[in-house]
Parts: sequence; structure tokens; C-alpha cells
Amino acid sequence: MIKKEKLYDAFGELIYAIAMADGNIQDEELEALQKLLSNHPWAKEIYWSFDYEFNKHHTIQDSFDHAINICIENGPDPEYRYLLDVMTKVAEAFNGIVPQERKIIDDFKQTLLQQFEKDLRSHKLVIDEE
Repeated sequence: MIKKEKLYDAFGELIYAIAMADGNIQDEELEALQKLLSNHPWAKEIYWSFDYEFNKHHTIQDSFDHAINICIENGPDPEYRYLLDVMTKVAEAFNGIVPQERKIIDDFKQTLLQQFEKDLRSHKLVIDEE
């Protein structure tokens, strides 16, 4: 398990990748993000990471790859469900979900699912049943 700060940085990177997938970050996407994060305890960290990716002009693929590696290192986490909801709603905010955004969402789900199933089979991942 990694530090929560690092995990929420990854969330910002993934949301940046979604927002940039159609070529530009739209005002509607930013408004949706602001609304979705308004009550999240780590909103400041997520925004910081999102802004960092934007200001450094990181590619969508680099942002995605870095973030997915952090999520894999972190292991299963109930917050991924929240992240998927945010990613989906940001993607929907401007003209619906375009194929590039759908691919990022699907790749995120598939990559984590495959990795966690592999980790379970190889006993690298232990489910805590407390």
C-alpha cells in the first residue's frame, strides 16, 4: 500500500488524461470536476496533480501510465469506484464520452482487473478479511 497522497496524485493524472483525451480541457469538464470534488477530503491534492500535468504539458499516455502504475502498486482500493465515477462524469460533461475517453476508462478498468487477478493467483495479493 502506498501513501494516500501519492494515490490521489494518480487520480489527478487520470482525470487530466480523460479531460485532455478529446484534445482540449473544456470549461464544462472543469465545472464537472469542481462539483464532483467539492466535498472530497483529498480534493486539493487531486487538483494539484491535475494542474501539474496540465502545466507540464504531459502526454495523455505518460499521465495514464504513471497513474496506473501507482494504482497497481497500491493494490485494490474502494476509492477506485469513486475515481471511475469522476472520470466518467468529466468525460460526459462535454458532448458525451468520445472514443478516446472511453478507451482510457476501459483501459483503466481492464489493466487493474487483470493485474489484481494475476496477483491473487500468484498470492502476491492477500485479501484482508477483518
